[in-house]
Order: sequence, then structure tokens, then C-alpha cells
Amino acid sequence: MPTGAELFVQTLRTLGIHDIYTLVGDHLNDVLPVAVREGLRIIDMRHESGCTHAADAAARITRRPALSLVTGGPGHTNSLTGIATAQLAASPLIAVSGSRGSLVGDRGAFQDIVQVGMAAPVCKYAAEVPAASQIPFYLARAYQEASSGRKGAAHLSIPVDVFGAHTETVAPAPQVLPDPVCPPDAKAVGDAIALLRRAERPIVLAGSGVWWGGAREELLAFIETTNLPLYTITMGRGVAPDTHPLCFGYGDPALNQAVQTSFKEADVMLVLGKRVDYRLALGGPRLFSPQTKFIQVDIHGPELGLNRKLEVGICADVKATLRALAAEAGGAAWAPKPWLERLRGLKRQWEEAVAAEARTESAPLHPAAFYAEFHQHLPDDLTYVWDGGDFVHWGRVMTPALHPGRWLRLGPLGTIGSALPNCVATKLHFPDRPVVMLTGDGSLGFYLAELDTLVRHRLPVVIVVGNDAGWGVERELQGGQDTVACELRRSRYDLVMQGLGGGGETIDTLDQIGPAVRRAFAAGVPYLLNVNIRGVRSPFTQWQVAVKKK
Repeated sequence: MPTGAELFVQTLRTLGIHDIYTLVGDHLNDVLPVAVREGLRIIDMRHESGCTHAADAAARITRRPALSLVTGGPGHTNSLTGIATAQLAASPLIAVSGSRGSLVGDRGAFQDIVQVGMAAPVCKYAAEVPAASQIPFYLARAYQEASSGRKGAAHLSIPVDVFGAHTETVAPAPQVLPDPVCPPDAKAVGDAIALLRRAERPIVLAGSGVWWGGAREELLAFIETTNLPLYTITMGRGVAPDTHPLCFGYGDPALNQAVQTSFKEADVMLVLGKRVDYRLALGGPRLFSPQTKFIQVDIHGPELGLNRKLEVGICADVKATLRALAAEAGGAAWAPKPWLERLRGLKRQWEEAVAAEARTESAPLHPAAFYAEFHQHLPDDLTYVWDGGDFVHWGRVMTPALHPGRWLRLGPLGTIGSALPNCVATKLHFPDRPVVMLTGDGSLGFYLAELDTLVRHRLPVVIVVGNDAGWGVERELQGGQDTVACELRRSRYDLVMQGLGGGGETIDTLDQIGPAVRRAFAAGVPYLLNVNIRGVRSPFTQWQVAVKKK
């Protein structure tokens, strides 16, 4: 008779899940040995939230559900931040927690807390598995919930005795099917194309839905047929490279000041797989003219028109919709609109302003000066894992996105610190690609022990820490002087990395950057560059300050 642990592992293999992001604990001592015996890869980490963050990152970069497995009680409560992060990022995380025995709940058992009740508000689906025979059913159900429609997190609590119990019967698992392709309404497609044809100042904004839908080729075919200008944002970064003549870069007004003008002047916005959320000023007059007409395409119907009145709303698969839009647009390419030259001029002005900042030579290093030099020494085919902090925001301003799926950010929860566990998953899944993580000294502290995880699993990522001895964004938001709780020390994080078995060094001057970067990528071990920088208000923080003043 199989045990619950054996059924759990067999079901994972059936579902195509071969990695478990975990931190060992008493509730898992039956299941982890079975997983190893059956050939699953165990990625043991140092904090339970790190496990959920790493599994979330794996799901985002592979576009498939990924699994974390942590112990109950404080292991479960630690995991909740990663679950919430995945849910807001619409990432198909399956977060499993062990728990106290199934028959001792509400009796004062050790680590007896209401785990499902805690998880339910921050995920799509949450349940406790009642018996070993039910594990395949609940695990397949969690997989289907996480990966259907708008993706998101699913949680299961599995009591320790359920993992350990033998069972003669096994409840059948629900059949896991791919999402059906939801075609767009033909009239809505026709209305959208008619509106775009008439527009004088149209803009296309591609968000994460284009990445999740695997719609890269369809997006490129559509903009090249229509000669419409494109901005990309969130996981849409790199789906069309920033070097494409019709791509105008980051569609984030906090990071691309050209957007603040171009979005305001646009007469038609085509929003593909992107919420009209806080990043787009909730569709309000701070960023868009009241006269701007919106076309929105999203697989999640309730998102359409949520914050902005729509001229056309299309609830459908983005890939199928782009195909239909391109077909409706006709075979011959549209004549380029004069508007394109206006956008190119705005782009040049913004790039020149940033380049002027990068020429600052005073010490400590200006973040823009660091990035301008840093970019000269990077390998090709690079994957970027971005954290939070003013230093990181300067990098996002200055770095072109060139490849799909190579631009991993924190997500709408803004979970600073999660880039370190995120880069664990990124390097595990793409071992032959160079991976660089950009973080501030404040953000690095959250999951500092995951540096050890990188070393133990032999993951040679390069970590760049912008060290301005403080919480830079908050320091600027408080006014830059007489700040409270914003100051840190210029700690030698490179020595921490060395002490854990990796490599590292400190950078103080521009001429040190090139040799240090080359050593870092050639080291073959995790390598941390501790860059002493000035605290300089980034464009992102300037945008936040302007919001605060209003």
C-alpha cells in the first residue's frame, strides 16, 4: 500500500513537476526522502519565504506551475509573503505546507494554527488534505487552479500523519487540461482596428499577458504590419527588444520620462495583457488625457474597464487576439504615422538627460555612471534579476531589455529582497545562461543567508550590490536629511559572500568596474560586487516624490 508521501511524489511526476523548493522540518521527514528516491530535484533553502519566492520565479520564467514545500507553523507563516507575491504577479505557484497531525487540531497541539485560513485571502485556492488517499485529487486540483485563466497561487496544507499514512484506495485525480484558446469577438476586433486606423497618436502597451500567452511572434507581426509604436512593461519586457525600430522601451512612467509625455498625448491606447493599475496611475489624468480612447485585451474579464472607461474591451487570449488584429489590419503594411518621429524625439531627449547624469565623476560613484561603464563589460544573452532600491531603479532606466523572459522583477507586491531567491531559481533552470542580480544594500539583507544556497547548489550568478549605506528610496521620500530609520553601514557584503564560499570584491572607482565584472563572470562560483555609490534620487523616486506632493 502506498503512503501519502509516495502518492504526493507520484502525482508531482504525473503533473510534470520535478523540482521542490524546500526547507526541511519535522512535518516533511516522510516526504522528502521519497522525493529524492524518485529522482526529484530538491533545492533546500534557508528561509521558507525564500522557497516560495524561488518557486514563484521558476513558474514565471518557465510559464509552468512550480512547487514549494515547507513545514507547518512558523514555516507556513514565513511562506505567506511569497504566496502573496506570486498571487499579485499572477504566477502559478503551488505552495504546500506540512502541519500538525490531522486528529489533534484545536486541542493545543504543537504548531496548531489555522493555516488554510491564513493562506486563503492571498491565493486562488486553499485547502487542507484530509487523508492520504485524497492527495492526488487535491494536488491536481491545486495545479489546475493555479494554471487556469489568470494564473495565481494555490495552497495545500498536508498534515504530517497524512504524509505518513498508508492507504488501500486512491481517490481519482481530476484531469488536468490546458486552458482552451479563447478567441476574440470578431466585431470587437474590427472596432479596435478601425479605431487604430483613425488614430493620429496611437500607442501599443504590451504587458505580462504577452509573455504568459507566448505571443512574441504575433506581437512583432502586428506592430510591423500596422507600424504602431510599442512600449513594454512587467514580464512583457524584452518580448519585443528595445532595439526594434518600433519599440520605444519601458512603458513605465516612473522609469521612462518620455512616457509621461507620450502617454498624455496619445489619442488611442491598445493595452495588451496589462492591468490598468497603480503603475499606469490607475488610468487617471496624471498620465492620460481624459480624451484618450482605450482598447484593452485581457484573459480576465473583470479586469476590463476596471479603472478606465474602454472604447473596446476584448476578453480573450492575447495570442489569438493579436493574430486576429493583424489579419483584420490587412496584408499591406500601414503607412508610418508622423507620430513616430515625435516619439523618437522624446526618446532621444530622455536618453540624453540620463547620459548627462552618467557623466558625473565625483566619488562615491553616481549610480548612472556605474551602469554606463558596467554595460560595456557584460556578456551576451544575459538574464537580469532586479530587486528594489534607488540603485536598482537607475539600472532599470538605463538597461535595454533584449530577450523575452530575461527580465525578472519583484511584481505588484513590491517584495524587496526577493530577487536573491528569484535568482536561485533562474540559474537552476537556465544553467548555461549568465545571470546577474541587481540589488541595494537594504534589499540584500532580507534573504542574506540565501547566498549560502547559491554556493551549496553551485549556482554561479553575479550579484551587484549598490551600497549607499541606507534605505535610499525612503531616505529621499523623507526629504534627504534628518531621516528616521533610513541609515545603514557601508558593510562589506563581498566579505560575507567570501565567508560563505563564494567570491567577491568591492568597487570604488570607474576603472575598477571592467576588470571586476570580467572576474565575476569567469569565477565559476557565486560572486558579489559590492559597489560603493552615492545616494542619488532616481527617476523612479522622483516620480514617487511628485505623487507624494500631490
